[in-house]
Amino acid sequence: MRILVTGAGGHLGRAVLARLRDDGVTVRATSRQPRTGSGVEWVVTDLATGDGLDEAVSGVDAVLHLASSPQGGQTYQVDVLGTRRLVVAAGSANVGHIVYISIVGVDRVPIPYFRHKLAAEQVVAAGPVPWSVLRATQFPQFLDDLLASSARLGPVVGDRAVLAQPVDPGEVAARLAARLVAGPLGGIEEYGGPQVLRFDEAVRAWRKARGSRRPLLPVRTPGRLGRELRAGGLVTEALPRGVRTWADHLADTYGGTPRR
Repeated sequence: MRILVTGAGGHLGRAVLARLRDDGVTVRATSRQPRTGSGVEWVVTDLATGDGLDEAVSGVDAVLHLASSPQGGQTYQVDVLGTRRLVVAAGSANVGHIVYISIVGVDRVPIPYFRHKLAAEQVVAAGPVPWSVLRATQFPQFLDDLLASSARLGPVVGDRAVLAQPVDPGEVAARLAARLVAGPLGGIEEYGGPQVLRFDEAVRAWRKARGSRRPLLPVRTPGRLGRELRAGGLVTEALPRGVRTWADHLADTYGGTPRR
């Protein structure tokens, strides 16, 4: 089996490449700049323009579509129009399966980026290639970075009742690999971490791991966004779940060394 992986350079992409290599899969990976290494065939492709897409999908059995542009003003061009370009090219190349990675809550939480991810899901579902969508909860690295950013000026700022469910990228990679083996779902699957945490619980564990005394400054997120976040818009009850916890991530990242 030859698999094309878009967005192979991110947290999830690196985990996916490692998983597929371990599974003995032949991997082709896309990048906007020439690259080598990681035991894969790299091809130069730009979703924003469509350059290189026909060559990228030629001769592959399936596509893992991980590429996204959450920042920088290119989200619609890359996530929606780029996904459409990819799906059309894959259909012309008779690709047998496209798996799209999305986010739990794209259909509930009113964030502009989520609207684009939901639109991309719809593009995949309406396209000519048999498909699957995997919605994952947030990665612990994202939550870690969010807390560090919010604490930059002193206290950790946030809505203490917001719910999160961190899931390890390696476990999401394993789930994606399993979906490739299982074949097209023609639907949406959700996958989350083992624990649902309130924001204040996550902050307490994060402060302890870092040896930090920074206080939590509770600021209630207003409007519909806040209501959805507090009601569990970013979490899922779907089974199975991952097994690596927020505490596992903190132990791996900080190793008991105090930081401030």
